[in-house]
Amino acid sequence: MNLNKKTILDIDVTGKKVLVRCDFNVPTDENGQITDDGRIVKTLPTINYLLDHGAAVILCSHMGRPKNGYEEKYSLKVVAQRLRELLGKTVWLAHDVVGVDAQLMVSTMKPGDIVLLENVRFEPGETKNDDTLAKRYAAMADIYVNDAFGSSHRAHSSTAGVTKYLPAVAGLLIKKELDLMVPARDNPTHPFLLVMGGSKVSDKIGVIDYLLNKVDNIIIGGGMSYTFTKALGGEIGNSLFEEDSVVYCRKLMKKAMELGVRIFLPVDNVAADSFSNDAATCICTDGEVPEGMMGLDIGPVTTKRFCEVIEKAGTIVWNGPMGVFEFPNFAEGTRKVAEAVANCQGISIIGGGDSAAAVEQFGLADKVSHVSTGGGASLDFFAGHSLPGIECLMDKDM
Repeated sequence: MNLNKKTILDIDVTGKKVLVRCDFNVPTDENGQITDDGRIVKTLPTINYLLDHGAAVILCSHMGRPKNGYEEKYSLKVVAQRLRELLGKTVWLAHDVVGVDAQLMVSTMKPGDIVLLENVRFEPGETKNDDTLAKRYAAMADIYVNDAFGSSHRAHSSTAGVTKYLPAVAGLLIKKELDLMVPARDNPTHPFLLVMGGSKVSDKIGVIDYLLNKVDNIIIGGGMSYTFTKALGGEIGNSLFEEDSVVYCRKLMKKAMELGVRIFLPVDNVAADSFSNDAATCICTDGEVPEGMMGLDIGPVTTKRFCEVIEKAGTIVWNGPMGVFEFPNFAEGTRKVAEAVANCQGISIIGGGDSAAAVEQFGLADKVSHVSTGGGASLDFFAGHSLPGIECLMDKDM
């Protein structure tokens, strides 16, 4: 998998119409207002570079999962408004994706103009990588730029199909992702530590298997740890449990031992009598969660132990929280781990998703080496899988 790709720094964009695939899939509240504009902000360097170098910029993105064409709640109107505020420039929003309105707006563009197409998933062929749709995207521009790392693990018309018909390069956000994550995965500074959390073992199998021969230590916390506890014969009460993953957990622990890789599991947990911030709690030894209770966070002894391992790491890849950090009473384990990662002198990569949300919530995002913008894409990347939205970009001359 060649990830040494040309970027906007390697081509001349002056006087060109440039189609930029962004990830503007931002969260909104019940009133349709953006609650976190981080994904928009992170695309600004690419947009500003293109504008500063005399390009006309056509932006496109998906938002949510619309099912039947246009749906008001998934319109990019709020994104267009936020872009206007952040850029201090006029941003025209097309009323369609590749239809009459989009084509008319794009046809009259001049260098310095910005047009945002409507949600690409309003087009039924988008997620099917429809070739006709890809050609219609390409007909609007001279150059294609992918700056949506979070969508690059999917071969859609706006991430892969369009590259067959236009010169295609990476934006500055994807460049940053690859510049930091490729060395961490392929040539890490040791000790190399993998920190895995979240709810499901099955979501992380690909990453663990791919990196097992490269890492020195693995920390496993969060909901997924209870499946490991069960595999070791412990009692987990009503905690999260994947019966189908028990055999895998046993095989992994055996293989890790053979390879000399240390796996650190919780030794104590914070258990609760219900899935609620106000639930009654107790600290229990791992493997001894009382009947009727569920583990919702790692305990204080585990937290101290995990942080000691983190402090000594040369490279850290972290994906998944240590507990239900959305509840303040069960956020301590994730917060302490996040602080340890932020204070570590090694390279620290946060693999998107909930762990990225956690470091943002705790105000630590600017203290780690890199927070990936793609949860699913970063999991695929660290599992060694293909990233079709990046592989199709033009290779940089060696």
